[in-house]
Amino acid sequence: MRILFFLYLLVLPSLLFSQGGAPKKSLDMNSQYSSITDTVKKKKALIAKIEQYQIVTIEHDTTIVDTSLTLKSAYKQNYLRRDNFGLLPFSNIGQTYNTLQYSLTDFSPYPDIGFRGKHFNFMDASEIHYYHVATPLTELFFNTSVGKGQNVDSFITLNTSKNLNFFIGYRGLRSEGKYINQLTSIGNFRIGASYNTTDKRYILYLHYAYQDVLNEENGGITTPEDFESGDPNFSNRQRLEVYLTDAESFLKGKRLFFDHAFRINPKQANNNLYVTHQFNYENKFFEYKQPTVLSTVGNTVVQRFGESYVTSNLKDQTRFEKLYNKVGVAYENSLLGKFNFFIDDYRSNYKYYRIILDNDGNVAVNDNLYREINNVGAQYEYQKNKWNGRFLLTRSITKETISDLDAKLRYNLNEKIQFDFRYQNISKLPNNNYELYQSSYIQYNWGDDFKNEKINSFSGKIYTPWLNGEVQYSVLNDHLYFEDVSTPEQTENRTQIINPAQYGNAINYISIKANREFKFGKFGLDNTFLYQKVDQSEAILNVPDFVTRNTLYYSTYFFKKALYIQTGIIFNYFTKYYANDYNPVIGEFFVQNTKEIGGYPTFDFFLNGRIRQTRIYLKAEHFNSSFSGNNYYAAPNNPYRDFTIRFGLVWNFFQ
Repeated sequence: MRILFFLYLLVLPSLLFSQGGAPKKSLDMNSQYSSITDTVKKKKALIAKIEQYQIVTIEHDTTIVDTSLTLKSAYKQNYLRRDNFGLLPFSNIGQTYNTLQYSLTDFSPYPDIGFRGKHFNFMDASEIHYYHVATPLTELFFNTSVGKGQNVDSFITLNTSKNLNFFIGYRGLRSEGKYINQLTSIGNFRIGASYNTTDKRYILYLHYAYQDVLNEENGGITTPEDFESGDPNFSNRQRLEVYLTDAESFLKGKRLFFDHAFRINPKQANNNLYVTHQFNYENKFFEYKQPTVLSTVGNTVVQRFGESYVTSNLKDQTRFEKLYNKVGVAYENSLLGKFNFFIDDYRSNYKYYRIILDNDGNVAVNDNLYREINNVGAQYEYQKNKWNGRFLLTRSITKETISDLDAKLRYNLNEKIQFDFRYQNISKLPNNNYELYQSSYIQYNWGDDFKNEKINSFSGKIYTPWLNGEVQYSVLNDHLYFEDVSTPEQTENRTQIINPAQYGNAINYISIKANREFKFGKFGLDNTFLYQKVDQSEAILNVPDFVTRNTLYYSTYFFKKALYIQTGIIFNYFTKYYANDYNPVIGEFFVQNTKEIGGYPTFDFFLNGRIRQTRIYLKAEHFNSSFSGNNYYAAPNNPYRDFTIRFGLVWNFFQ
């Protein structure tokens, strides 16, 4: 009901805007389309170009709204609404993802709440986009889910004037899943605006976001041999026994963000001076609850996560609050570029409402972790001719030390060939749940003091009409991870105890990724290959050596080019490796070395169509599951998705 209500609110304005004098001429989104700016007087309709519908990032990078139907857009027709190559989804939509491609990991020097397994769809401030549109723009996204439910994303943006834009959107998901206790219910609401004075002396970007992620947690299947046997009695996945039948996790967060700048000199000149300010207030709440503490495997009662302080209605809650301010002065020269000098203030409080004492009455685990960090930094931006660069250097001046050197450089050889380079040297504080965690499970309580993680990373990308490629080399020192510390006796009794750990040696990681598309008339073959190698003295960072996605497709027009379709088959594969396992109590993945997953192919059949600004998607996912063997896992004890047919669409309205 909540999703339908928001969908109604967002669709209604587009219907109202589209009343009246919309031109009858068909819209050609590959070139130009008509505007309804004048519906009273009988004047020639104004023409708005597609270039006038702009998407702006917080770093002021601008792209154009894309309504085309391509393989790249089809790859984004999923829950995350981005190409998820390198991510391995669990069986139900809205659950977590196992990471196949480690180079997808992004780093920030500042600590966050943690629970990273719950943040794949949690939109950070940098992921919120701003807009400038010639006429109101609406986008409706729909996709079927696994079992009962739906996945929708409704969005509208409009400029009330040339200088002021508003946007509002809501993304909602509810998916039942096929296994016991696997329902997901997720919402992402965002509303914001951008404004600039006519002379661009003052510029403002702001947004408010509310997000919640509810997952029923079943802890995985207890008898993988039943799943792998191919016994038709277990084709109904509800018959497979799971560890947890009533547990669930809940993450929610609120954020108020704005970024603005004021030019000191009244008129734009070759030399300009700005005062800048960025504000980010965010609070998050994580809860894990499990009414039935003991698990049952067959006829045996199991303490899956060890002994607990309570015998029923277990409930763990964590709160996190963050306030960030950055104030700076920027000098801009038309020849030299832009220099920005700033100081920032970061404050956070990670909170529980109890203190845990040891047997002697001393504090064993504290109740909160408060951080106050100040940085000074400088950023240089250069954009001229074929070069575009951004170089950032920050370092803390308070007791808790962090630093970040981030250099990005882009060179456009011509309109079709582009080179991107990036170097990052970062010293980051651990996320809070590494250093402090409290639970009703006795062995899931800790208060640690870890060193900063140090990451040195270099990456290069090339985009050409013949080949897209990227390479990344990273050196990780004092790498933080979660590990299974269960004793052999606990493992024998199916008890799983997870604690944080820090690796003292260096980890060297390299990845090479290439994409090449071949076309033969109306046929096409799109290939993406990823090779990864890790050099380490212990198996801490585990990734598959080889990941591939290959798509063979056919595309053509029908009905005098009114309908465009693409149809084909997608092949996915990754080599066997000791994949990280998932623990629902802490909402994190942990290192394990007892079970390999991978080495199984998946085939998806798709049929996509486009009529004007509407793209329709039909997909038969993993259709080979019924005859290729039941050895497909997303993590140990967590099977990958079975064969399912899904339908979706993306519909744009240009009023």
